[in-house]
Amino acid sequence: MSATTRSRTPDRLCAEAVDLARAAAEEAAAPGVVGEHTGLVSEGDRVVTHFFECKELGYRGWRWAATVARASRAKVVTLDEVVLLPGPDALLAPEWVPWSERLRPGDLGPGDLLPTDQDDLRLEPGYTPEEEPPANSLVSEELRELAEAEDADVTAGAPAAQPTVPTRGSIASVAEELGMRRARVLSRYGLHIAADRWEDAYGPKTPMAQAAPATCQTCGFLTPIGGSLGQAFGVCANEFSPADGRVVSLAYGCGAHSEAAVMPKPPQPAAPVVDETRVDPFPLRPVRDSGSVPDMGDEETAELGHS
Repeated sequence: MSATTRSRTPDRLCAEAVDLARAAAEEAAAPGVVGEHTGLVSEGDRVVTHFFECKELGYRGWRWAATVARASRAKVVTLDEVVLLPGPDALLAPEWVPWSERLRPGDLGPGDLLPTDQDDLRLEPGYTPEEEPPANSLVSEELRELAEAEDADVTAGAPAAQPTVPTRGSIASVAEELGMRRARVLSRYGLHIAADRWEDAYGPKTPMAQAAPATCQTCGFLTPIGGSLGQAFGVCANEFSPADGRVVSLAYGCGAHSEAAVMPKPPQPAAPVVDETRVDPFPLRPVRDSGSVPDMGDEETAELGHS
């Protein structure tokens, strides 16, 4: 056998040193938390680890491990180390994950600050020296300094205290439109992952879109957005839609489509044949017509009345 090969048969003297291992475990642990001896394992030549049940609350399945050893040809067993280790069925905490990977959409609350990594792939510099334009261009260094001097109060202070956008047509507004006021802008990678995220939530493959009568592209409640994303997305402005206020794909759709079911106008009732809302006068005697009714005397009139 090679000298580096370790025997898996526990050393007899080390295996019998249960009391030494227990005393060491009880000294390291709190009183009353070291339980029964649950077994041992050979760590190598003349090195054995004894395991004891852990009765500490919250440490289900854990065990105290006391390792003992002895030198070659020695009769005295000595303590090597004592440690609390999880067993095969131990209750363990989940693997630690950095906060940047634990963060999920919706976790940010009022007053929270979310730092952005300097090398965030979703962003790229809004202006770099390698892309420095000619001196007579709209974004030259001289014009940038003029823009900052003209509207310096816009960039000063916290975001909540900043005033509105600069005056339209000013140098500052041109610089802002060209992205000069932002240190970083959205990169192509940032655009792609945003588009994928929005399409997964409100895209053509969702169950709502599959059952929709038409797409958002033909809906009157769709509000267009600018930029390259406007070619594939818009904002829903229908308060009864499940996507109200959300960025939706033009291929998305729902049952609240503006042209899905146009309500017909209520029919107008026909004019009544007999109008019961007014009184029509009916004379007790027929109107005399001088051309058709002969003039009768008083006697004939009296006879007619008695009849």
